[in-house]
Amino acid sequence: MTERVVLAYSGGLDTSVAIGWIAEETGAEVIAVAGDVGQGGEDMEVIRQRALDCGAVESIVADMRDEFADEFCLPALQANALYMDRYPLVSALSRPLIVKHLVAAAKYHGASMVAHGCTGKGNDQVRFEVGIGALGPDLQVLAPVRDSGMTRDKAIAFAEEKGLPIATTKKSPYSIDQNVWGRAVETGFLEDIWNGPIEDVYEYTQDPTTPREADEVTIGFTAGVPTSIDGKPVTVLQAIEQLNARAGAQGVGRLDMVEDRLVGIKSREVYEAPGAIALITAHQELENVTIERDLARFKRTVGQRWAELVYDGLWFSPLKKALDAFVAESQQHVTGEIRLALHGGRAVATGRRSEASLYDFNLATYDTGDTFDQGLAKGFVQLWGMPSKLAAARDQRLGS
Repeated sequence: MTERVVLAYSGGLDTSVAIGWIAEETGAEVIAVAGDVGQGGEDMEVIRQRALDCGAVESIVADMRDEFADEFCLPALQANALYMDRYPLVSALSRPLIVKHLVAAAKYHGASMVAHGCTGKGNDQVRFEVGIGALGPDLQVLAPVRDSGMTRDKAIAFAEEKGLPIATTKKSPYSIDQNVWGRAVETGFLEDIWNGPIEDVYEYTQDPTTPREADEVTIGFTAGVPTSIDGKPVTVLQAIEQLNARAGAQGVGRLDMVEDRLVGIKSREVYEAPGAIALITAHQELENVTIERDLARFKRTVGQRWAELVYDGLWFSPLKKALDAFVAESQQHVTGEIRLALHGGRAVATGRRSEASLYDFNLATYDTGDTFDQGLAKGFVQLWGMPSKLAAARDQRLGS
């Protein structure tokens, strides 16, 4: 029986050439798997046909948008996951979903190998291969761009020699990855970190410096899940899509950062994630109202570690699974509405309401009707400060 390889297929030059390249190098049949994670661009049927035209024996395109929103974006939202306190894990979230479908296709079609088009410099090679190792430990991995000398020049020459139907449109000066959660742009003139990004870098967001009227939006959550926009029910996918449009129109969610890659290098990345940033802003604000202080403090630590694990390709790790359970438990009272003002590149909370609120007006007010017993505060302060006071007295006594 002929060997079979399942290839993570994007429809671009590298993975299109990889179909014939892998077949020639290994003698195996190639099954192409492409996923719609809300990236827009080319029609998925066009991509499916291109894989067949390039020599794939089978071409699968899967609509993964709702699965991506419900099972990958939503946990990131509930964790308030921002790598290095800024980046909402755009690419890192889609990779384990694609891996899940690659491994399922490999098992269904009896393939012994899975291939990807990642380079050796990026994070995605780790996310793919560690994920494949977790879900299909018996599968081998091929990485032709990284391991087989399939440079871009060679890929173009191979495509011309074989007459492959690769689009000959003008090559973008940037490397771009996008999905419904956001868009990542790198390389080209951005590699000089003194160069500022120019407007043609952006697609999801409008220039935030352009004068325009502010947009006010109310986002409703039920147990940490966004369930309404301005009172109208939405799925998680619809919430992200609608806020991409509305927050994007106000320039919300632009990020320009030098980040720490998993492979040890620093990389300049430009991101735009209007829906993600608006949703995380609203979700954090609702948690401030509904989550008790010590749980909230510890959850911030959990969220940071969760983001690092996902960025580092460890979506399927035991620690990530355990942290998921903690985050899920923390969301049981995160129900209510947050009003955001979207304007000038910022999403700012201007109103909060929740039946599960821990905010007590009568305790918080400084006006008549205050129910806070200030007489209790003196003893509390003395007891609270006692360990520090004793330590300071000891240090003075010993001349420390």
